[in-house]
Amino acid sequence: MPRPTVHRTPFGSAHGEQTHLWTLDSGTGIRAEVLTFGASLHRLTVPDTAGAAASVVRSLPALDDYAAKHPYFGAVVGRYANRVAHGRFTLDGAEHHIPANDRGHALHGGPDGFHTKVWDAAPDRKGDSASVRLSLHSPDGDMGFPGALDTTVTYTLDTAGTLAVDYVSVTDRPTVVNLTNHAYFDLSGGDGVLGHLLQVDADTYLPVDGDGIPLGPRAEVRGTPFDLTSPRVLGERLGIDDDQLRDAGGFDHCWVLRDAGPGLRRAARLTAPDAARVLEVWTTEPGIQVYTANQLDGSYTDGAGHRHERHGSVCLETQHLPDSPNRPEYPSTVLRPGETARSRTELRFPHLAGL
Repeated sequence: MPRPTVHRTPFGSAHGEQTHLWTLDSGTGIRAEVLTFGASLHRLTVPDTAGAAASVVRSLPALDDYAAKHPYFGAVVGRYANRVAHGRFTLDGAEHHIPANDRGHALHGGPDGFHTKVWDAAPDRKGDSASVRLSLHSPDGDMGFPGALDTTVTYTLDTAGTLAVDYVSVTDRPTVVNLTNHAYFDLSGGDGVLGHLLQVDADTYLPVDGDGIPLGPRAEVRGTPFDLTSPRVLGERLGIDDDQLRDAGGFDHCWVLRDAGPGLRRAARLTAPDAARVLEVWTTEPGIQVYTANQLDGSYTDGAGHRHERHGSVCLETQHLPDSPNRPEYPSTVLRPGETARSRTELRFPHLAGL
């Protein structure tokens, strides 16, 4: 029986700190590479049904590229993933301000969010899995958020080929927290996703205004381009004439998952055009943000000749709903002292079963 392994290699220095690349190898053909910079998923190498291996996430070539401004390739984003309207919210009667970095609003925790930090890391290996546990201390007032927050993000790869991401946070003062991973998926290994089939297990989504802020109540997906209750070709969906798609340049919306109860449930299924690779996303979170790389323009590359083009990849960001600190009708993202915020997302590859 193959034994998973975990090891690290230097990846350069950022902010005067040494960074590392941690490699988790399942021993069965799947390999995850995680950076301590931004707790980023740098590569996720997965064989197809014929045994040919390729990374299914888009990456940048070197640390300098990650340390420069970029659209969150593979990063863990926080303290608050997605948008907070006008960069402000009120908690227990006190108003807090986050620096605006997206059309007058705060996106992914502000300009110096978790994606810009060098995380501490430690390995683990147990039986049929290998892990790297990354930890970060965010001080009181960091990007305007109240309370000191201690967060761990653990990537675990097992011999069955599942990559699990566990998020755990505690605080010393009431605050809000919403974490996700911002990987850009392309199951074809660089050929783009317009021919991919996407299914999202949700009957409602959140329409947004021209700045990407939810308009309010959830809306039914039935009869709209957002109906992904059965597998749909992404390129065909994006080609539909619709105000929501036109304003966002594609999908950049949160789907509200059917079952908001405890435990894992499937959120999405992505299938390559030839079905040679299939990804299922399972999560404990109430929503999933689907983003079709609407703002990419080919100016970023992976160092191997692949340009990251508009609509060339898709993000499947499991999370709480955007702007929840200002929306009491949405599931709460408030974390108080003595409580622990936990969530888990699993990336599964059912096409590998039986290979």
